[in-house]
Amino acid sequence: MTAFVRSKRVRYVVSLFLILSVLLVFGSVWASSGGGGVGLDKTKDLILRIINFTVLAGVLIFLLRKPVAKGLESRRQGIRDQLDDLQKQKAEAEKELAQYKEKLSQLDKEVGNIVAEYVKDGEAAKAKIIEEAKAAAEKLREQAKKNIEHEFEKARHELKMEISEQAVTMAEKLIKKSIKDKDQERIIGEYLTKVVVAQ
Repeated sequence: MTAFVRSKRVRYVVSLFLILSVLLVFGSVWASSGGGGVGLDKTKDLILRIINFTVLAGVLIFLLRKPVAKGLESRRQGIRDQLDDLQKQKAEAEKELAQYKEKLSQLDKEVGNIVAEYVKDGEAAKAKIIEEAKAAAEKLREQAKKNIEHEFEKARHELKMEISEQAVTMAEKLIKKSIKDKDQERIIGEYLTKVVVAQ
């Protein structure tokens, strides 16, 4: 159908070209005659020229019809091939576009997954840090308790020693006040008796 429409167009263009050529030739003949009455010789000459032109145009059309048609057909085929190639490229481009859109949508999901994983890892690290801090605080508490107990025992021991020293000092003072020379001789005598008996 399209070949028929195209050949119809070609015929129309060729017919239009012939009519214009005839009018052009007729106009040039009429202008060369001075525009006045056209004589019989001039009319005959015009008719011969028209016939000559028509034959020449017919021969040219007959001879050039196939090469021109082949050239036009090859040009049409080239255009069809280009259109087919462009359609294929368009289909490939649309396919690649769909693939890239799919990758982008998957990339959004993947980014969400990565963010969720980092949040989860962050929460785990936070919990671990909190546990380690609690353990360290407990260890410090235990160490402080031990240090306090040690210092308390040390202070108690020092206090006992100081109290003992003061008690001895006070006892000594009391004994010195309360023991008389007589008591002192009696104590020495008892001591010596015990020493002699023990030997």
